Amino acid sequence: MSDYEPVIGLEVHCELSTNSKMFCSCPAHFGAEPNTNVCPVCLGEPGSLPVVNERAVEDAIKIGLALNCSVAPRTIFHRKNYFYPDMPKNYQISQYDNPICVGGYLDAGGDRVGVTRVHMEEDTGKSLHVGTSGRIAEATHSLVDYNRAGVPLMEIVSEPDVRSAEQAMIYVAELRSILQTLGVSDVRMEEGSLRCDANISIHKPGEPWGTRVEVKNLNSIRSVGRAVAHEIERQTKRLDAGEPIVQETRHFDETTGATKTLRSKEEAFDYRYFPEPDLVPIEPDLAWIAALRAALPELPAARRARLEAEHGLTSAQAAFVGASPASIAYFEAVIAAGAPPREAAVWMAGELARWLSEHGADIGASPVPAASLASLIALVVGGTINLNTGKRVLQLAFETGKDPVTIVADEGLEQVSDTGAIDAVIASVLDANAAEVERFRAGEEKVFGFLVGQTMRALKGQGNPKLVNERLRAALGG
Repeated sequence: MSDYEPVIGLEVHCELSTNSKMFCSCPAHFGAEPNTNVCPVCLGEPGSLPVVNERAVEDAIKIGLALNCSVAPRTIFHRKNYFYPDMPKNYQISQYDNPICVGGYLDAGGDRVGVTRVHMEEDTGKSLHVGTSGRIAEATHSLVDYNRAGVPLMEIVSEPDVRSAEQAMIYVAELRSILQTLGVSDVRMEEGSLRCDANISIHKPGEPWGTRVEVKNLNSIRSVGRAVAHEIERQTKRLDAGEPIVQETRHFDETTGATKTLRSKEEAFDYRYFPEPDLVPIEPDLAWIAALRAALPELPAARRARLEAEHGLTSAQAAFVGASPASIAYFEAVIAAGAPPREAAVWMAGELARWLSEHGADIGASPVPAASLASLIALVVGGTINLNTGKRVLQLAFETGKDPVTIVADEGLEQVSDTGAIDAVIASVLDANAAEVERFRAGEEKVFGFLVGQTMRALKGQGNPKLVNERLRAALGG
């Protein structure tokens, strides 16, 4: 094990799902033709004036409340000055020393991670570097799409309380689930609506903290874990070799799993922050804050606890079923249709999840409606079909959209529970496998599994497993 202790702080950037941008009325939707959702305000044309999006402020307060933060009685915006093609104004409207929410926490994997602040800002445009790899160093030229410039963006900054790559992944996953539950963002990391920066240093216990390195724009929970793990390993090797750690910003390469130097690390003074002169301070009304607090939905941790207590689910089942509002709604619809809760959770986390993942589908748009899954579970629990046939029926339901009851009837998949029919098949199997029968009777218990398999194959997988086992053992003499 390493002699070093990691110290990790995470900055999560969340695009809000508002209809319009942070300071103008342009649509804030993803996927439009480049440079069509723009106006003089978000393009920074002379004479244009920003106006704050009230819905974005409301969402920021909801995020802060869900993260146990205090809401500032007075907050202001600042100009963060920098020169880069993706910000047409040459400054970003953000918050500096007066964020809207401060001093919260989030429980992640049994450990409490402090939340330093939640602050509001506008997103930047998106640069496309045209070349072999899409990286700027190899580009022949660059294109800029300003549709994203000005989209409401929340930055959620943790305390440096995270101590491992695994805990970093748990923190981001839990925060993502909270944001999704609040309905403030679609949290699609692959589309950039949720991004994470990780600040990482290592030190020996009892010694001062090491030099901090920032890894930018991690776009999946898996990437967060891989990047943090790699950076801990890289810094460990450097210190063991007597080489210094340089404070810098690094890029994570998804292909190689390594981080690379991007630029030297900026400090706050590099941005020359000053109060935004075109926007007035925001002073949230206490009654407004109280109403938003009262209207908060059931949050993921409470939802998991309820699922375990009310339905007897394991912690793993509760975590899967309660992972998102769409998932919990599907689960509740399945049990409302009559399925036992534990069975519903098993099928959702098992076969249904496998097919959804294989087809890149979300449970909210599952080709197998909740009522159909409940019907399938009833067929298996009631003994009409066995478990293996049930898996096959789910596949057919997924591919065709047909109800499981119809599929079983049309395909003739009902379970064979007639003892006479099972005994006849067993007799023929034993006749065809006399050598294996003798080995079993000589004490080779493992041969029994082979004979069960041969019997089930002869029954086309539709035999009642319990009866097959009982009748086969009886035919073999116990």
